[in-house]
Amino acid sequence: MPIVPDTARTTHIPTVAQMSTANDEPPTSLLPRAKPVQVPGTHSGIRPSATTAISACVVAILSGWATSVVATDLLTGWWDTDRLFCAAVGFLALVFAASTTAGVILLLLGRQIGRFLIALGAVVALLAFTGVFIAGAKIPWIVYTIPVLPVISAALALQPSTKRWVQHR
Repeated sequence: MPIVPDTARTTHIPTVAQMSTANDEPPTSLLPRAKPVQVPGTHSGIRPSATTAISACVVAILSGWATSVVATDLLTGWWDTDRLFCAAVGFLALVFAASTTAGVILLLLGRQIGRFLIALGAVVALLAFTGVFIAGAKIPWIVYTIPVLPVISAALALQPSTKRWVQHR
């Protein structure tokens, strides 16, 4: 391989010394420098409160626990008499659990879809409770108050303050 001396360079690529002198030139004065401005409608340095988002997640978790307990009790109590009803309640409980769990995780991660998954889980839970109430299952009186939890979790998840918190993250 031939040895090329250091002085034999192409004329198209400047040397380090040539580049440093090229940067010493004054900048153009034809175009003024851009001045930073704040765009109206964007958030300032104030961070929105996470209270409603965290509350939505806590209520959704409590709602999931209560709905799962009721669904398990119904499945064990009605399995011998009405398997189709048990399959429907089990399917709704599965969809509810999946959407609520994913919604809580995604909301805490700051994803918009988490809000809607929590609301979807609440709708599915209300469908399951409606089916139980229409079927005339003998259940304790406290079970009639449990559908309040999914309604509260959906309301908290869909609040504008929750949306602002997610958008700010």
